[in-house]
Amino acid sequence: MLFRSLCAAVAVATCAQAAEPKYPDFGGQWTRAPGPRVSGQPSYDPTKPWGKGQQAPLTAEYQAILEANIKDQENGGHGNFVGWTCMPYGMPMMMYGFLPFEIVVTPATTYVLIAHMDALRRIFTDRRSFTDDIEPTFQGYSIGQWIDQDGDGVYDVLEVETRGFKGPRFFDENGVPLHADNQSVFKERLYIDKADPNLLHDEIMTIDHALTRPWTVDRTYRRVKAAQPAWREFLCNENNPHVLIGGDNYYLSADGLLMPARKDQPPPDLRYFKRTSKSP
Repeated sequence: MLFRSLCAAVAVATCAQAAEPKYPDFGGQWTRAPGPRVSGQPSYDPTKPWGKGQQAPLTAEYQAILEANIKDQENGGHGNFVGWTCMPYGMPMMMYGFLPFEIVVTPATTYVLIAHMDALRRIFTDRRSFTDDIEPTFQGYSIGQWIDQDGDGVYDVLEVETRGFKGPRFFDENGVPLHADNQSVFKERLYIDKADPNLLHDEIMTIDHALTRPWTVDRTYRRVKAAQPAWREFLCNENNPHVLIGGDNYYLSADGLLMPARKDQPPPDLRYFKRTSKSP
């Protein structure tokens, strides 16, 4: 009897030592946390304005691309940025919190459900490795690892590496570019603020050939207090008046007719339409 009791006690102790730490509370609805007042749309570095204000460490070639994008936008165009066509933003823009998002944690996969552009991220935490046959996507292929930094039995940080992209993708709507080779690598650390359980950090490091060095920022999100927060439906192509024809952008008027998007813009190529002559 004593021997069996001792064995049982040893087994319980062994199981306790082998038990996985608990997951942190990432539940609820998250929105972009208020920060410094900056002009323009959300940007990669939330403490600085978009476009030139980001002071992105771009190579000379990609700084020239940014300058051309800004010049075209000032004239009514969009530059190389194609988000207005309802193409997915992909990484890193999908994590900007344009609209609320939700994080669902399971042992094998952590899901980031983003209301804006109906985006979905799967972060695999089942100890898999990257392979050479990843199918390129806008959101990339993410592998994560949970870390219990202080050994208290609760995971503190989700470390994530994401690669395997297609494009085009950008840092912001002003057209701060990522490299056309789509060899971006993103390394993230997601964790709850130690002083505020309703503040989520996403430290993102971007490694990309358009940059002269890795570029790291800390994006923060605020948990909505409502027990049953509202989830808006957002469909980019619903009521979108922008039209892409032959690589150029045009505009759809309120009466359903094609309009120029900028001054002195020529009409699109109409070679497949039968031209009718006007009566004298």
